[in-house]
Amino acid sequence: MPRKLIGHCIALAVTLLTLSLPVMANDGIDTRINEAVKPFADTVATLVFVSFPVAGVQIPFVLVWLIFAATLFTFYFRFINFRAFRHGFQLVRGDYNDPTSAGEVTHFQALATALSGTVGLGNIAGVAVAVSLGGPGATFWMILAGLLGMSSKFVECTLGVKYRNEYTDGTVSGGPMYYLSKGLAERSPKLKTLGKVLAVLFAVFCIGGSFGGGNMFQANQSFVQLVSVTGGESSWLADKGWLFGLVIAVLVGLVVIGGIQSIAKVTSKIVPLMAVIYVTAGLVIVFMNLAEVPTAFMAIFTGAFSAEGISGGVIGVLFQGFKRASFSNEAGIGSAAIAHSAVKTNRPVTEGFVALYEPFVDTVVVCTITALVIVITGTWNPSVDPSQGVALTSMAFESSISWFPWVLTVAVVLFAFSTMISWSYYGLKAWTYLFGESMITDVVYKLLFLFFIVVGSSMQLGSVIDFSDAMIFAMAFPNILGIYFLLPVVKKELDEYWADYKAGKLKKFGKAANRA
Repeated sequence: MPRKLIGHCIALAVTLLTLSLPVMANDGIDTRINEAVKPFADTVATLVFVSFPVAGVQIPFVLVWLIFAATLFTFYFRFINFRAFRHGFQLVRGDYNDPTSAGEVTHFQALATALSGTVGLGNIAGVAVAVSLGGPGATFWMILAGLLGMSSKFVECTLGVKYRNEYTDGTVSGGPMYYLSKGLAERSPKLKTLGKVLAVLFAVFCIGGSFGGGNMFQANQSFVQLVSVTGGESSWLADKGWLFGLVIAVLVGLVVIGGIQSIAKVTSKIVPLMAVIYVTAGLVIVFMNLAEVPTAFMAIFTGAFSAEGISGGVIGVLFQGFKRASFSNEAGIGSAAIAHSAVKTNRPVTEGFVALYEPFVDTVVVCTITALVIVITGTWNPSVDPSQGVALTSMAFESSISWFPWVLTVAVVLFAFSTMISWSYYGLKAWTYLFGESMITDVVYKLLFLFFIVVGSSMQLGSVIDFSDAMIFAMAFPNILGIYFLLPVVKKELDEYWADYKAGKLKKFGKAANRA
C-alpha cells in the first residue's frame, strides 16, 4: 500500500473519530470510562507500585528494583558511565560513523529520538513536585540517580543492537522484546521459555504505556498549559481540547508515517531546539538571581543529609530525588533501547556508550535546571498538589519575567510532541513484535495512537492514564530480570571493543579521519 494512501486513510479515520469527541465529552462519557476502568487500573497500579515502609516513608519496590540494578551495573562495568563518557561524545559527533554499517539512523539521531522520549513534562512538572515534597536536597539525590542510570542505559542499549532483527530492505527492529527472547535462548536452552514470556510481557506493557504516559498524558498536560497562558477558563480554547488534539494528531501523523528515519530527522532538530529554549530560559532566571545561587547550592547539599521538616527525613528526601530521576530518564525501563537499536553500527557496544548521554542530559542537566529555578525563586511548596507541577514551574519562571510562561508553554508543547512521536515508535515495535511485521498491523497501531492523542486532549481520563503509567514502570520487571542473565554478553562486547579502542584499531570517518 503506497505511503501517501496510508496517510490519507489515517487522516480520514482520525478526523471521523474526532468529530464525535465534543459530543462524547459533553455527555460525560469520559467520567463513565473512568469509573469503568478505575477498579482494574487501581489493582494494576497497586501491584506495580507495591511499596514497603522505610523510616515512615512508603518506598515503591519498582524504584528499588531500578536503583539497585543501576548501582550493580555501575560497579560490574567499573564505572563505565564515567570511563566511556568522552568516547561516547566522539561517537555522537560522528567520528566513527561507518556509512556501510547496518541500521537506519546515525548515533546522534538515535540519541535524539531516545532523548525526545524521556525529556518531557516530567522534567518540568515532576521536578517541581519532587523539590516541593522533598525540599532542595532532593536535587542532590536526583543527580546521583541520573549518574547511576547512565550505566543502565549502557547495558540495555548495547543489548538492543546486539540482538536486533535486520531485514533485507534495510530496516531493523530491536529492543527488549528481541534481546529477552533471543538473548536468553542463546545463553541456555533452559532459559528459552522464560525469555519468550518476559518478551511478551514487556511488549504488552510497552503498548499500554505508549497510549497513556507516552501519548494521552502528554497531550492533556500540554493543552492545560496552553489554556492557562491564554486566559484559563475564559480562554477560547478552554472547551476545544478536541481541536488541539486534532492538530497535534495531524502533526504527529505526518512524522510517524515515515517510520524511524522520519522520526529521527524531526527529533534531531527538535531536541536540540527545545533543550536550548528551556535551558536558556532557566539560565536566564539563574543569572537574574545570581546572588541566590550559592545559597541554593548550599540548600541542595545540606538538605540532602539534614532534611528538617520533610516527611520521612533524609529517607524522604532521597526517595523524592531518586523517584524523579528514575521516572524521568526511564533508565532500566527498556524503552530507549528500541530507538537506539535502529542505529547504523556493526559494534553493539558503541550505542551503549552513546546512550550514556541520555540520563545525563535528561536528569543531570535539564532536571537540575528546573530544580535550580524552583529553589532560587523560592516557589517550592511542601503542600503542592502533585497534578499542579507545570503550574508551579510556570509560577517560578513568571516570578522573574512576566512573559516567561509563554516560553515555558512553547517548551511544554515541544516536549510533549517529541515524546509522542518517540513513544509511537516504541509502541509500534512492541505491537509488531506481538502481531507481526506487516502494513496492516503498522496502520492499525498508528490509527489507534493518533486517536488517543485527541482523546487525551479532550477527556479527563485519570484512571486510564494512571493505568498506563503503571504499564511503563511494569516494563522494568521483565527487562531488568532478563538483563541479569545477559550481563556476561555485554561484558564480552565491552572488553573486545575497549581493547581495540585503546590499541587505536578503530577506523575514523569524515572530518574525524582528517583530524587524525
